[in-house]
Amino acid sequence: MTPPALFYGFLLSSLYGTAYNFWIGGKGLKLALSLVLSWIGFWAGHFLGDYLQWSFASIGPLRAGIGTIFSILFLIVGNWLIKGENGNK
Repeated sequence: MTPPALFYGFLLSSLYGTAYNFWIGGKGLKLALSLVLSWIGFWAGHFLGDYLQWSFASIGPLRAGIGTIFSILFLIVGNWLIKGENGNK
C-alpha cells in the first residue's frame, strides 16, 4: 500500500463518515463514532477485497468500491445498534 493510497483511503472514509453524520443530524460524539465506524468499515472492505482479488472500482492499489460499500454498511448498522440501545437518535 502506497502512502498516497493510504491517505486517499482515509480521506474517502472520513468523507463518508462526516457526510453520514451530517445526514442523520448528529453532534460531536456521534461524529467521532461515525468517523471510527467509517474507517473500520472502509479498511475491512478494502482488505477483504484485496484478499478476494475483487477489483470493483479500484483506484490503483486501493479497493475503493468494496471499501465504500462496507463503510456505508458499518455506518448504518452502527447507528442502528446505538439507536436501538438507548431508544433515541
